[in-house]
Amino acid sequence: MSERITAVKGMNDIAPPQSAHWEWLEQRVRALLQRYGYRNIRTPIVEPLALFVRGLGEVTDIVEKEMYAFEDRLNGEQLALRPEGTAGVVRAVVEHALLYDGPKRFYYMGPMFRHERPQRGRYRQFHQIGVEALGLAGPEVDAELITMAADLWQQLGLEDIVLEINTLGQPAERAAHRQALIAYFEQHRDQLDEDARRRLYTNPLRILDTKNPAMQTLVEQAPRLLDHLGAASRAHFETVCALLQAQGIAYRVNPRLVRGLDYYQHTVFEFVTTSLGAQGTVCAGGRYDGLVAELGGKPAPGVGWAMGVERILALLEAQQRLPAAPVPDAYAIVPDAAAWAQVLPVLRALRQAGLQVLMHASTPDGLASMKAQFKKADASGARYALIFGADELAQGSVAIKPLRAQPEGTVAQQVLRPLAQAQQWARELAPTLT
Repeated sequence: MSERITAVKGMNDIAPPQSAHWEWLEQRVRALLQRYGYRNIRTPIVEPLALFVRGLGEVTDIVEKEMYAFEDRLNGEQLALRPEGTAGVVRAVVEHALLYDGPKRFYYMGPMFRHERPQRGRYRQFHQIGVEALGLAGPEVDAELITMAADLWQQLGLEDIVLEINTLGQPAERAAHRQALIAYFEQHRDQLDEDARRRLYTNPLRILDTKNPAMQTLVEQAPRLLDHLGAASRAHFETVCALLQAQGIAYRVNPRLVRGLDYYQHTVFEFVTTSLGAQGTVCAGGRYDGLVAELGGKPAPGVGWAMGVERILALLEAQQRLPAAPVPDAYAIVPDAAAWAQVLPVLRALRQAGLQVLMHASTPDGLASMKAQFKKADASGARYALIFGADELAQGSVAIKPLRAQPEGTVAQQVLRPLAQAQQWARELAPTLT
């Protein structure tokens, strides 16, 4: 036998029944976002390396340590697997002039890639669902995006999710705060760990996000960005908070909440949980008004968020909110291979009428006995067995046998149905199966 090839560590296969949970979540999210007027956009997995260097910042952890970057052997292009979704969406908006007729609201779903040490909730290939609102500058849009996420948690029945918000102000205000941080941390350089020393002159704001317990007191006493905000930035943030309060959405202001990417300004936020251990952030986002211009477009504001699909599914599992695995409505039992020409048209008609029908088929050992097929039908979870035996087909009929307790008013015993009427039976049955 040939040597077995396995998947790359940290890049996982998703097979049934787990894949059904992914489909269920994606359908719920897609329906919610469409109700808010967001429309789907799909961008390539591979982008020019310069997109992320320019958009995310050269000294971010993603660009410095985590990104899958490579040279295309065919033409020497410097490319990268996308580590996040926003930069690609903005690149597409600029390239195709999608804002020519006014603001746009988009959502996306798909895999992202970061070269990290794989662990639960943090994989090398992971999946995100994200939204981006472009061309809209007001705080009401910030509040709209936060509300969408809050609505999703409610619809999914999720608990133990807390909203944290902060403001990063505008670039000039953040620059003044940056200088104040550098001066402060320089005075306490002996208390900085190696990571903080590395970031001191390149991205000092990220020092505030340290998880090192020994630095928490130092960080708590660091200069606050709120003290450097002008009137416009304060008003924007206060309006976001007021709009959340008006909708009954609880939040807490976290002045140490920062983003690891250079393009953020004004509102930033995270939804966090204590149910997933160290990987507690399930959704994060904020405003990025300078990114469109940074990527070569006419200046336009933007705001968005992204959520990790794996983490949401892990939280649903931890809180026992995942749906039961899907089962077929009916299982077709066909004891004689000579009957396929009669059976397949009937099964097709049943599926066209709305039923999910699983057909028993031949294996390399041939068709199983009727007894074995009944066992398979029962194990499938189907509510009905459709029996296409010799006697039934001789009468031009199919036997319909309930395999589960049936709702009141439905047929509770085996009946014969003419093959020509099977589709009508399926139409009558379909509403009771939804």
